[in-house]
Amino acid sequence: MPKQVIVIGAGLAGLAAAIRLARQGLSVQVFEQAESPGGKLSELRHEGYRFDIGPTLLTLPFVIDELYQFCGEKREDHLSFIPLEILCRYFYSDGIQLDAFAAQDRFEQEIRKIHPADAQALPRFFEYSRRIYELTADPFLFSPIHEPSVWWRRQNLTALLHLPQLDPLSTVHQGVVRFFQDPHVIQLFDRYATYNGSDPFQAPATLNVIPYVEYGLGGFFVQGGMYRLVEQLVQLARRNGVSIQCGSRVQKIIHHRKKIKAVKVDGKEIATDYVLCNGDVVTSFRDLLPEMQKPNRKLAKLEPSLSGLMFLWSVNQEHPNLLQHNIFFSRDYRQEFHSLFQEQQPPDDPTVYVAISAKSNPADAPPHAENWFVLVNMPPVRPDHNWPEIVNSIREKVLHRLEQHGVFIRNSITFEKVITPLDLQDHLSSNRGSIYGLASNSRLTAFTRPSNRSREIKGLFFAGGSSHPGGGVPLVLLSGKIASDLIMREVPQ
Repeated sequence: MPKQVIVIGAGLAGLAAAIRLARQGLSVQVFEQAESPGGKLSELRHEGYRFDIGPTLLTLPFVIDELYQFCGEKREDHLSFIPLEILCRYFYSDGIQLDAFAAQDRFEQEIRKIHPADAQALPRFFEYSRRIYELTADPFLFSPIHEPSVWWRRQNLTALLHLPQLDPLSTVHQGVVRFFQDPHVIQLFDRYATYNGSDPFQAPATLNVIPYVEYGLGGFFVQGGMYRLVEQLVQLARRNGVSIQCGSRVQKIIHHRKKIKAVKVDGKEIATDYVLCNGDVVTSFRDLLPEMQKPNRKLAKLEPSLSGLMFLWSVNQEHPNLLQHNIFFSRDYRQEFHSLFQEQQPPDDPTVYVAISAKSNPADAPPHAENWFVLVNMPPVRPDHNWPEIVNSIREKVLHRLEQHGVFIRNSITFEKVITPLDLQDHLSSNRGSIYGLASNSRLTAFTRPSNRSREIKGLFFAGGSSHPGGGVPLVLLSGKIASDLIMREVPQ
């Protein structure tokens, strides 16, 4: 009989792992507590409007291409990726507006309008970013770095020998200001630390790899909406024999003598050889393995990533001055992150992200209307947070910020749905509502992030944003690949 694998959670990492394991002959069941798959990537439809909830941009598309190739299929037969000409439009408090063109020469021209010297520095910054990618991609993104054997590979030893080029002793901000002088440009590149929910004034400058990922390798939108990615991976999983059961809550991971035996699902025990948990590592240990006191104490000390307050707005008018991705920056970025991480309170002056997928996919909204996904960074959930009060306050600040830039939608919102950090905590079992799992605010985060293989229980594995290599669409897909590869190493041949 084939070995049995139970995957807890039908997020992207869980689906990717399930597909790979089933393709290699294992019997795979996926249990998802929600009524639909996708985890933090979901969508909402309401009276002709369609909203992506969660990720709104795709990078490293070759990760998805490789998954389809692994299954003997072509991604292009199922999913279309649209490259973005302008990755984001940035609005600053002093009225400056800057378009981040995907093409480096056009981006340079844009920066030259406000600071010629910084335009000249842009190629050097991207070369610095590219070098970090080339040195870190294999050991830190594509490999299980917690496995000792990984570091004996030649290319990974090379990364260690060139450690200073990874810039681990500087912060993201310190790395950026070595190249740029203009505060607008600095704030733009500091922002990339938030791609994994971290603080640019604490996170290691190694994260300056992210601009190369977006500009050097491209930013894309999934035709039909980001949720098409979930739907197509579900179909790919089922074509390869994976059983996916939504509305099924795993209540307990059962082990004996430090070896996986079963899981309890809706009161019923189901035997299995391996468990791959796609849930948050912190909450999974706390809720499914409460008897594991030592790892629970250790995990509780890890810093959660940023959370977020989301508004989904149906807007019955068009805004030609806005693009698919828009950022309205705060006046004082350092103070904003001090509020978020040191004070763990909502910022008085928040940066506002607005995504309007109808700009690329007109079917997402009725004619002459727009679907707005609005995200404001929030601290992890604390007991003293009054979310109804916070929602009202932040909503007013968002509308006021938009109005400062000539965008008046207050009387044009015909539908609103609000998603708070408390919702993320309660409905997605996210540790204190974190979006990206764990923050990378330590020089050693890459090594202290939970591994994909449990050291406490044989047969238990993890994949997703809170485990290696981290949060974001491509990284959680890679996490699923890494975890599935580790499982296959244990399967008798």
